[in-house]
Amino acid sequence: TSRPPVCRIMDYGKYKYEQKKKAGKPAHSATLKEIKLRPGTDQHDLNFKLNNVRRFLMDGDKVKVTVMFRGREMVHTARGRAQLVEVTKQLGPIAKTENPPRMEGRFMSMILIGDREVIADIKRKEEAEKALLAQETETDASATEEAAPAMAKAAEKAEKDEGQGAEEEAVS
Repeated sequence: TSRPPVCRIMDYGKYKYEQKKKAGKPAHSATLKEIKLRPGTDQHDLNFKLNNVRRFLMDGDKVKVTVMFRGREMVHTARGRAQLVEVTKQLGPIAKTENPPRMEGRFMSMILIGDREVIADIKRKEEAEKALLAQETETDASATEEAAPAMAKAAEKAEKDEGQGAEEEAVS
């Protein structure tokens, strides 16, 4: 405590309002994002969609992966199930299956959630890489700053040499 005691005069109603507003901000709640595939979705398109799934999982969202069947594709539901299994393989340790693949009419879907521990490790590694990269660029910048005076002297010397060469040509 301070001597003498310090007192601040304030609007108590405003203070209570600000405290209520601060307490009302919830942390990021997991929203459900959906990615739709077809049984014939090609590998490149699948990889592109999986990059979005990774981003959603890293942000703390749940992801519903849905395979849509049309017409005669309903006969080949095994291809859709294989595609969903492939999705879980490619996502690796980042994703855990909350609901396994199941048919709902013409759609086969499953819900994935992010593995918090693995995601936290990945974020720590990314932060370490950014710090290392920033340190390297800082070191490179300081090295160029140190080399700048020497380079300026060398440029001046080169200009003098060129000037002398021009004078010699003019004399002859």
